[in-house]
Amino acid sequence: MKLPPLATLRAFESAARKQSFSLAAQELGMTATAVSQHVRNLEAWLGVALFDRHARGVRLTPAGREFGITVSGGLRQIASGAERIRRGRDRMTVHLASLPSVVAHFLTPRLPRFRALHPEIQVSISYAGGDHTVEADLSIIHGATPAQKAVALFSAETRPTCAPAYIAKSGPFDDASSLCQAELLHDDGETAWRDWLATAHLPLPHSAGLIFADFNLLVTALKAGQGIGLCPTALLRDEITEGQLTVLFDRASDTEKYYWLIEAEEMSASARLLSDWLLKEARESETRGNYSAAAS
Repeated sequence: MKLPPLATLRAFESAARKQSFSLAAQELGMTATAVSQHVRNLEAWLGVALFDRHARGVRLTPAGREFGITVSGGLRQIASGAERIRRGRDRMTVHLASLPSVVAHFLTPRLPRFRALHPEIQVSISYAGGDHTVEADLSIIHGATPAQKAVALFSAETRPTCAPAYIAKSGPFDDASSLCQAELLHDDGETAWRDWLATAHLPLPHSAGLIFADFNLLVTALKAGQGIGLCPTALLRDEITEGQLTVLFDRASDTEKYYWLIEAEEMSASARLLSDWLLKEARESETRGNYSAAAS
């Protein structure tokens, strides 16, 4: 197999992509003169001009455009293959970025089962932030349909939820209007409760309920019997099924939202195993954990 020198291909690919020798030089950490010389050597090797040179810069020839597509694709494949090999030593580690609420209420109770099935795979969990795909094999996010290719794990519909102890102390809550006299707890702000009550044609009560900036703090307060919160009932399915929390009404808000699983473009076999397992667990959880609201 007779190939041009790799250095000439790297210089040409960068120059072709940026349509500039000087910008290619900045990217490759060399001088524009060196980039130009590499390109000339490649042109001599091929026996064809790849650039038209003029006073204001350079422009790809038809042959240059065609060869640029070929070289760019080839170098991307090499880089991808090299990265897979380079990460081979970490192949058994899967990086999962997730919302803290999903870690606390869905992943933590279930991951021991995955570890029992695949003790050779280490799962590294981090927060899913604004740029949730960076350095993550898998990401779990919340919201409406994301821009990325994603699979819905489970619904994010929210319903009034509280501890049985709060019903015993402050109930009964037979209809939505009875909530206007209850202690309403808020996750981040009052908007969620205002929207849910509006679906029942009710105003938000004037009494100031506690606001929690973190959903897990809200759930802790609910379990302690401090009030009623709007909660994603699918996420809290375990607590509801076990009787720690009770769903008061079937009426839901955030019906268009889901918890989504997003896969990286390049995934190891270990990451694929975890992805398939998460989807299976989500489906089985939905099947096992059916619940009925305390009131209609």
